[in-house]
Amino acid sequence: MKSTGIVRKVDAVGRVVVPIELRKILNIGIDDHVEILLEDDHIEIKKYEEFYRCAITGDITPQNRRYANGLVLSPLGAEILFNQLLEKQKELVLES
Repeated sequence: MKSTGIVRKVDAVGRVVVPIELRKILNIGIDDHVEILLEDDHIEIKKYEEFYRCAITGDITPQNRRYANGLVLSPLGAEILFNQLLEKQKELVLES
């Protein structure tokens, strides 16, 4: 984890302001949701993406699905991967 050198106070009701510089870097806008994670002795805040990014196309769609221990694929990404696997299988069959 990279230190930013930015320090903020927690207010009376537990709020912390995320600096504009960090919101710009993380593409967090007004009314966006953030996810708060606890790992060991630190808190991680990241932009919440309900539908995770496809590992192949980078698309975020409601149709994205998780496969094989967390691999996220969009419908197009799944099709691309499927076709590549078919091609590789054909190559292996021809080699043997």
